[in-house]
Amino acid sequence: MSMPRWIKFALAALVAFSLVPLVVAYRYRQVKKPRPRLHLVFDMDAQAKLRSQQESALFADGRAMRPAIEGTVPRERIVGRPELTEGRRPDGSFVESFPVPVDLELLARGRDRFNIYCAPCHGWDGYGQGPVARRADELQEGTWVPPSSLHDKPVRERPVGQIYNTIRNGIRNMPAYGPQIPVHDRWAIVAYVRALQRSQNAPLEDVPEPQRSSLR
Repeated sequence: MSMPRWIKFALAALVAFSLVPLVVAYRYRQVKKPRPRLHLVFDMDAQAKLRSQQESALFADGRAMRPAIEGTVPRERIVGRPELTEGRRPDGSFVESFPVPVDLELLARGRDRFNIYCAPCHGWDGYGQGPVARRADELQEGTWVPPSSLHDKPVRERPVGQIYNTIRNGIRNMPAYGPQIPVHDRWAIVAYVRALQRSQNAPLEDVPEPQRSSLR
């Protein structure tokens, strides 16, 4: 026995109406709305705030933005020592000697930080063949700029202040690591870079006399 026609129409209508909530919900999520969504639980998305350059009756000068208190400096900032914090002399030139004591403890710290921040691109040996660089070469997407070898002559001849400045501010496609690496750790990395360079480019005079014959 076939189903009555009106029942078929009723079932089709019910199926169509059941899809309406899904269509409405989808459209509501996709279309930009002039008002924020309803908050059943008020959280930090709806907290009271004042935007930059906005007026405020809370303060006597009517400004929402508050000027910094005289003498305020950013957290952990070292003031008055550009040789240490910027790698530059007061005249703007790069320093050529380390403004911190270079010892085994500094080199060990530099190796640790270098392996974390630098080795992925420059490689653990500094020749520019880190895992990120090798993977980019395999992908051949055309947007990768190979990292410099730290053993190239132009890099070896740079003052330590310039290498420090590169870590702090970045260079070309290399991003700035200043926000991630503190001042002392930057100098530790520079010291370790110098150690890597010397390990591959040391003159014979740097080798102790009893060991020179074995090298020749």
